[in-house]
Amino acid sequence: MIPSELLDGILHGEPAGQRRAMAKAITLLESTRADHRAEGDGLLTALLPHTGNAFRLGISGVPGVGKSTFIEALGLYLIDKGHRVAVLTVDPSSTVSGGSILGDKTRMEKLSVHEQAYIRPSPSSGTLGGVAEKTREAMLVCEAAGYDIVIVETVGVGQSETAVSGMTDMFVLMQLPNAGDDLQAIKKGVMELADLVVINKADLDPDAATRARAQITSSLRLLGLQGHPEHAHHNETLWHPQVIQLSALLGRGVDAFWTEVSRFRKLQTDAGRLTSRRQQQARAWMWERIDAGLKQRFRAHPQVRAELDGITQQVLAGQLPASTAARRLLDLFD
Repeated sequence: MIPSELLDGILHGEPAGQRRAMAKAITLLESTRADHRAEGDGLLTALLPHTGNAFRLGISGVPGVGKSTFIEALGLYLIDKGHRVAVLTVDPSSTVSGGSILGDKTRMEKLSVHEQAYIRPSPSSGTLGGVAEKTREAMLVCEAAGYDIVIVETVGVGQSETAVSGMTDMFVLMQLPNAGDDLQAIKKGVMELADLVVINKADLDPDAATRARAQITSSLRLLGLQGHPEHAHHNETLWHPQVIQLSALLGRGVDAFWTEVSRFRKLQTDAGRLTSRRQQQARAWMWERIDAGLKQRFRAHPQVRAELDGITQQVLAGQLPASTAARRLLDLFD
């Protein structure tokens, strides 16, 4: 069943009506109710032919690096250039109450009220990797609504924030000028996944920002020389990760940032790597949903539910190895 009212609102609605339809559609896709999931699947399938025309930009960085300030400055800059900008922000959920402040939208005061921008905050709800569970679905809704730039801002939890690179066309990592020593700069993880590294707040300490840029540039070159096929410096047809400095608060360097992004997009599109990247991401997304669905069905299985507590108690009491317990429960699921 396809909710036709939402479909028409997203594809053909006036600005205010379209925003409401988008918000309702994303809420529907985030729902865990079985009937809502069926409606969401139908809606997403109907929207799919209208997606894929936007550029997807992932932005990550530690808390306090200035992601929200930068995204607002970038969004306003892009709107002035004639783009429509959608921003999907993810806030960390409380491990105690499960709630989330969802404060990113309030930080982007000017962008959030602009008619050519759409901002949707979502709670991470315990999902690892710095993004919400339904971020990919929300991205497709925004694309179908005609937003040609979709920005995904992650929660900012540190070195493990790698999921956003698996759903966007370009992964941007934001750093602070005094974010650590040389060794910190060459840590693997998010650093080797970054297509572009931005040193924000460069106006606070220009010397430190210059040093950080040199250290990170050297680190990225080292990672590229270790056999990474997408970062090989001897091949001039490939994109080489860049490091730039800017001040989002003062609005300095945003134009230079977008110049690098545009260069990346052209290079990747001309070589066919953008299409290939999206195909790989779609495959990974499918298997991720399969893994999540199997886990949910496993827990709901009648025999598993009947035996789960008893077997768990045996594991806790040291009477049964965890690996054996897992195998028994899986045998019940078969």
